[in-house]
Amino acid sequence: MSLRILLAEDEFVTAFDLCDTFEEAGYEVEGPHAGISSAMLACQKGKPDLAILDIELVDGLTYELAQKLLDENVPVILHSERAERDELAARFPRAITVAKPCPPADLLEVISRVFAPA
Repeated sequence: MSLRILLAEDEFVTAFDLCDTFEEAGYEVEGPHAGISSAMLACQKGKPDLAILDIELVDGLTYELAQKLLDENVPVILHSERAERDELAARFPRAITVAKPCPPADLLEVISRVFAPA
């Protein structure tokens, strides 16, 4: 069974590029979700193994979703603008922050570190 990644990203080209990259690497991708409501609904249907969240989606900020996932011990990668990284790291110390633009190969490297055996 492949690991399931929830992808919440509202930039169409970025979202589908990431989906293709992750699927080619053998992950199951839930998404992309351009809105918080659809991403939350997907989480209710089944807890992901990891979530990659753009901070600002079409219908608002993903802070509540990020916190909910972290509280459920789901690793979270916050994919955000470079200027937001310090604020996000302080607000979500257990999450990984990655600045946009981030090449998909670099995100794959971060994901593999998250899933690497301790």
